[in-house]
Amino acid sequence: MPVTLSFSSLRLAAPPSSPDAWQAQRPALLAAMQQVMGPLPGPEKRGPLAVQIQEETDCGSYIRRLITYVSEPGCRVPAYLLIPHAALTAPAPAALCLHPTDDRIGHKVVVGLGGRANRAYASELAQAGFVALAPAYPLLANYRPDWSALGYQSGTMKAIWDNMRGLDLLAELPFVAGQSFAAIGHSLGGHNSIYTAVFEPRIAVVVSSCGFDSYQDYMDGDIAGWTSDRYMPRLADYALPDIPFDFHDMIAALAPRPCFVSAPVGDSNFRWRSVASVVETARAVYDLYGAGEVLQVVHPDCGHDFPAAIRQRAYQRIAAVLGRLGAFDASEAPN
Repeated sequence: MPVTLSFSSLRLAAPPSSPDAWQAQRPALLAAMQQVMGPLPGPEKRGPLAVQIQEETDCGSYIRRLITYVSEPGCRVPAYLLIPHAALTAPAPAALCLHPTDDRIGHKVVVGLGGRANRAYASELAQAGFVALAPAYPLLANYRPDWSALGYQSGTMKAIWDNMRGLDLLAELPFVAGQSFAAIGHSLGGHNSIYTAVFEPRIAVVVSSCGFDSYQDYMDGDIAGWTSDRYMPRLADYALPDIPFDFHDMIAALAPRPCFVSAPVGDSNFRWRSVASVVETARAVYDLYGAGEVLQVVHPDCGHDFPAAIRQRAYQRIAAVLGRLGAFDASEAPN
């Protein structure tokens, strides 16, 4: 039976009255997401990660490894694992670094191996002392799993599962501190971070740059870009007003975990005013927890980009949550 959320319309936003009321409603959001994305896999797909190292490069302050890991029977995920030299003697916190759309080099862009500028957040975090894992996204560049044959109904859910298994990998590494992680991404990586964090409580802080606006506002109501195999084909089955969840539901579902959103005023993909409205709607749930201040949105004066000053602020947020306050100088970032 279709699931529709009472909090899933920006026009009729009616936040719950207490944290307990929200927690009672939250499972309906997960059900609505899976109605469109397909079901989240269970323990039957978990097995040995069987990590294989394909190449290793010393990058000065950190080691960069190209690895693969088994996310489920019949599928190996390519990923870059960046290990600060210092972490080999004193374990460091870790971040899941999810790459933007790039069908030529894929996840290489976030480790500084080409592509557009302002995308190398995995290598920047590694330089600051964080372990960073950057998995490939399904159906981009050289990672082409047959997600349908693997039992999925969307590339989105396949990516979520690959990311969750990536956290399993990080949790097993002796040079990673703790069992809580950051998720950071730009564009595709921006919404991939949010989708994953909704299902994955080990993600303690989320950074999304140019990652979303309301489905209702996207491209003047033309959501065809969201309905490819890489994303969620089932969205095409819904009239726009009937989509059973939206980004304010998902941001609300992160509460009370810190979430830092960058929505540039010149972004041609996602409208910054829609993002601002999404965040303010979700803030009503954060406020129930007394955590409204940890949901932050900024609007830099640029296009679809992740400029240095905004990355610095995002890294500070990650450092504050994961316990490496000394990793970034707060005086270097704008207010």
